[in-house]
Amino acid sequence: MLDQYKQQHPYLLALDSIIFGFDGESLKVLLVKRGVEEKTWSLMGGWLQPDEGLEQAAARILFELTGLTNVYLEQLFAFGDPHRDPIVRTISVAYFSLVKVADYESKISETFQAQWFSIYDLPPLLFDHGDMVKLAIRRLRYKAAQHPIGFELLPDKFTIPQLKKLYDAIYNTDFDKRNFSRKILSTNLLIKLDEKQKGFSKRGAYYYQVDMAKYQQTTDSFLNFIPS
Repeated sequence: MLDQYKQQHPYLLALDSIIFGFDGESLKVLLVKRGVEEKTWSLMGGWLQPDEGLEQAAARILFELTGLTNVYLEQLFAFGDPHRDPIVRTISVAYFSLVKVADYESKISETFQAQWFSIYDLPPLLFDHGDMVKLAIRRLRYKAAQHPIGFELLPDKFTIPQLKKLYDAIYNTDFDKRNFSRKILSTNLLIKLDEKQKGFSKRGAYYYQVDMAKYQQTTDSFLNFIPS
């Protein structure tokens, strides 16, 4: 049995993190500069350590870049093309996460020269990182249509127009205001607050919060969250 192990070729196992954020107008992904002079950017990544599981390593890498813990983190896919890394054979397990930009900004570190980019205006990316981002966007769109995970990208209190802007950004479309509002409120996942957003209209828009108890119950169920 031991001889069979010895006959196998060793490979490196990397983890890459697709970090999505929403700034109130556009959906963005966090990238790091690859070299001082080069114009290439990459996803934040790292190596699996001997004493780590995959989830633990992915959470560590996310924390190293953002300083954040307890954020939405989901395994996306394993990328194993033999030629994806020209230096050495490397398997990458990609994860995507959803962070509140305001939370990240308060903890940002300049160590990695990180920068937010719109998902619709990305710079040249290293290796197959562009494929990772594209797949992550497709997964996010699927999940956001069936589950209320979009709330992970919003501040603790928000208006329906702010929520609509988020879903417009995710799907690169412009949902009908009335249909969107009716569909979202019909899920009964939101708690209406007495406070209104000021300075954007004469009447103002009421703030809402997520009913966390109901949110936890529905994360594993299908809602058809997005109006057709």
